[in-house]
Amino acid sequence: MNNEWPVIDLFSGAGGMSCGFARRPPFRVVGAVDAEHGKPSSGYGTLGCNDTYEANIGIRPFNDDIAHLEPKNLSDHIRSLTKLDVTRGRLVVLSCCPPCTDFSRAKPVNHLVDSDKNSLVVRCTDFVEEFLPEFVVMENARELIMGRHAHHYIALVKRLEQMGYSVDGSIRRLSRYGLPQERERAIIIATRIGPVKTLDDLWQDWELVPAATTVRNAIRRFADPPLAAGEVGIHDPMHRSPAFLTEGVRRRIELVPHDGGSWYDISRQPGTSELLTPSMKDRLSRQDFGSHGDVYGRMAWDRPAPTVKRECGHVGNGRYAHPEQNRLLTVREMATIQGFPDDYQFVSSSLTNLYRHIGDAVPPLISYQLSAVVQWMKTGVKPEPAEWILPGTSLTVRYLKRRKHPAMQARQMALI
Repeated sequence: MNNEWPVIDLFSGAGGMSCGFARRPPFRVVGAVDAEHGKPSSGYGTLGCNDTYEANIGIRPFNDDIAHLEPKNLSDHIRSLTKLDVTRGRLVVLSCCPPCTDFSRAKPVNHLVDSDKNSLVVRCTDFVEEFLPEFVVMENARELIMGRHAHHYIALVKRLEQMGYSVDGSIRRLSRYGLPQERERAIIIATRIGPVKTLDDLWQDWELVPAATTVRNAIRRFADPPLAAGEVGIHDPMHRSPAFLTEGVRRRIELVPHDGGSWYDISRQPGTSELLTPSMKDRLSRQDFGSHGDVYGRMAWDRPAPTVKRECGHVGNGRYAHPEQNRLLTVREMATIQGFPDDYQFVSSSLTNLYRHIGDAVPPLISYQLSAVVQWMKTGVKPEPAEWILPGTSLTVRYLKRRKHPAMQARQMALI
């Protein structure tokens, strides 16, 4: 391990954060933990994300609940399996991405109730104290930093600083960094070996051409031949979407206009009132749509996708329908929108769980850039764009252009 940089991933899910580090030598993921929590009604061990993680990252996550797992037991477990010494001070990166559901504004009760799960943010610092890694990375809902329960974030930063870390916590719009999705997330980076660097530092001299983050750029290569709901692509078993559960769902999607239409467009067509759900009729009567306007919506070709959430496996849960074809985006298309490389495999007998693996994940397109930031802090050498763009994703170097800084623009204006 002398020439490798060990990484441990807590709340490892389907491997979104780990992927970004595993695909950048000399980082090596040596341990991971996930309790595979499915729907609240189904409990732990039902999500099956550890199968997906193992298929792609190459190690089996420790199936346990971080709330109850003793940090030393994790250290002992990793040592017994790998024969590697990950005792205090030898770990390079600890990734801690606790559940975001109970912070997110997408869950209305969150502005009133501070869930016990939110305490997992500070619980992560117990593992930081055990391993004393050089770097800590965390991704979560933006409300972790600016929501009603931001005291968890404040406590996290305070404890990290007490252990000698410099910390940056910022809300980032991930389309800024090439993700084809309007996704705002809190990203926390902590280091004990020097000044903190961030994604903005990485991108300081660069910006994107507008087409880079559109749905068209992300999934157009999957458009031919077209697929019907329930069909599977010939060359990729992940290029599949669920069949419609009812005739009503099928008819709704067929009536939604192509390229960005929504259920509200159905309501303006004569003779379609029987296709509106009770919640649609209620919203329509009050002219109160909010985010509800996205349900049964189609993505728009020339805009970024909306935020991909955990329950993205049904057209009734958000704007997840294909811009033209009458179906939900396939697993592969949704994974591409979420920044996974095309060779990433998702493993589960449940198609719904495959979508959950994607919706729960840190986008690898972003975690690969985070690994570049960590590498930069460790080596002092700033990587070039070709070194921090994850191969196999919708983002390539040709979509980048040099940013014109204010001083340069002023000089150019003076010459006119």
